[in-house]
Parts: sequence; C-alpha cells; structure tokens
Amino acid sequence: MPVLPSPDYKPPLYMFNGHFQTILPSTLRRTPPLSYKRERIQTPDKDFLDLDWSIVDSDTLVVLCHGLEGDTHRPYMKGMVLALNKAGWDALAWNFRSCSGEPNLLLRSYHMGAVEDLDWVIRHALSQKAYQNVFLVGFSMGGNLILNYLSQWASKVPSQVQRAAVFSVPCHLKSACQQLAKPQNRIYMKRFLKSLHLKLQEKAQRFTVNLDDYHLITTFEQFDDRFTAPLHGFKNAEEYYEKCSSVQHLHKITVPTLLVNAKNDPFLSPECFPVEQALQNPNFYLEIPSGGGHVGFSENFFKNLYYSERRAVEFLQGRTS
Repeated sequence: MPVLPSPDYKPPLYMFNGHFQTILPSTLRRTPPLSYKRERIQTPDKDFLDLDWSIVDSDTLVVLCHGLEGDTHRPYMKGMVLALNKAGWDALAWNFRSCSGEPNLLLRSYHMGAVEDLDWVIRHALSQKAYQNVFLVGFSMGGNLILNYLSQWASKVPSQVQRAAVFSVPCHLKSACQQLAKPQNRIYMKRFLKSLHLKLQEKAQRFTVNLDDYHLITTFEQFDDRFTAPLHGFKNAEEYYEKCSSVQHLHKITVPTLLVNAKNDPFLSPECFPVEQALQNPNFYLEIPSGGGHVGFSENFFKNLYYSERRAVEFLQGRTS
C-alpha cells in the first residue's frame, strides 16, 4: 500500500504559506553554473525538439520534463540536473515544442497528453548511447506527461525505463484548472495567459489564428476550449481534460513511480491527491508533505537545498521511504 508516511520535510519558517513556497524558489532562486550541450532533433511530423544534455559519462540517464510554459533553464530544472549529475547520472532536459526560445514550426504546440514527444526523446537518447537504465523526472505538467506515458503507453515504454519521480502534478486537469481560476490564484493565471498569448501572436503571423477577443479569456478552461483542444485534435476542453488527466490511468503503471504533491500547493484541487490509486497499485507511490507549494520544496533557500532534489535521488536509487 504505497501511500507513504508524511515526510519530515518542513519548509523554512520565512516561507510561511504555499504562495511564498511557490513564488520565491521560482523567481529568486540562483543555481550554480550549469553548461548544457544542446541538440536539436526532428520529430516525425517535421517539427523539432531542443534537448539539453548534461553528461557525466554514466550508464544511467535521467530524462527531465518541465512544467507549463517552462523550459530547461528554470531553476527547478537546473537544480534537479545538478543533483542528478552529483548522484552520478547523465541528465537530458528537453524543451517542449515552442519552449526552447524559438517558435516551433507547426501550428500545434505541446499539451498535457503529448506522450509521443516524450517517447521520441527517450528513444532518440537510447539510439545515441546504450544506457542500461533510464529514469524519468517531471514537474507539474511534465509530471502529468510522464504519468500518462507510463500508464497509457505502458506496453510501449522501453525496457530500460526503470523508475520515475514527479512533483506538483495536476493529475486531474478539470478540477486543477478550476482551482487556478480562483481569485487567490489570479496572479498565476494572468502570467500563464500572457505567456501563451505571446506565442499565439507569433503563430498568427504564420497561420490562421483569430486572437481578436483574446482579452476576454480569463481561465484555462476558456483557453483550452478555444485553442489547446482544437489545435491538438480534441473536440473541446472537456474531452481534452478527460483524455489527458493521468489520474484515471494510474492503475496501469508498472514502473515504480513516485508522486509528491504538497498539501498546500495552490495549483492543486483535492482530486489531484490520488490516495485510492496508490493503495491499489504497488508500483505507484504517493507522498503528501504538508508544505512545499507548487514546484517549491525548499529546505534552505539560502543554501540552495531542496527536498524535491533529495527525494528524487533517493527514490531513483531504490529507496521508497
């Protein structure tokens, strides 16, 4: 019954609620220098993905997936890469389509269920080197992508993929979107919608995209119904959320997988804490610390210590508790 006991992790006292625990690491964290080696690969549909490698000549590779409107240079990504390298593993952090600093070539972009891109990255990595083990680490949207991959594509996952650890995952999309639409989360919603608008403006210069009334969009449900769903083959936002919410597929996971969702995460609804699924699947581990915020998990902000990095390394090394 892998619902793990509440960890002894506690956020610093000066980060006294989920919003501080979310915002400070995201905006003010400074990580040690990290030099990626960038590689661009072509996708089967003639688009491209930009991959950032950090190699220490290991026979184990960790593939990292960032969050919505993130990229491989976000502090949580670089911090995790450094922790994984320190543990003796190669790291491959990849940018979702349109997230590497250069617009992708197609009208489509990325979404919560685009597992084919993750699979393409993993198989490309394995074609470059005969890694004995592959681990997966994801944050927020990237975590949902990994959970979907390991469950909905369980029969297609390469045998080298051995373990996964994901953090702050909105695994029930509809209720998570409704959670973010609440007044106390307006600051996050505005930031996401502004970033997405800029990308759509660029696409509107190359494709037919009507943005005349974009200012009327104030929630993810409106955005996804208008743009995400139709651009990626879904009938509407409802169908998109139904098909791409990983929570309903967690029972299919066969690879040991850890989900860490903080109880005070301002982005997550109650439906994003899948206790029953963890009780029923011996390969799916759930940990719910009382604090941590969204992709925060700072242990000591000034010493650059993060529980998510420590916990990911422990779990990937085989320590489940």
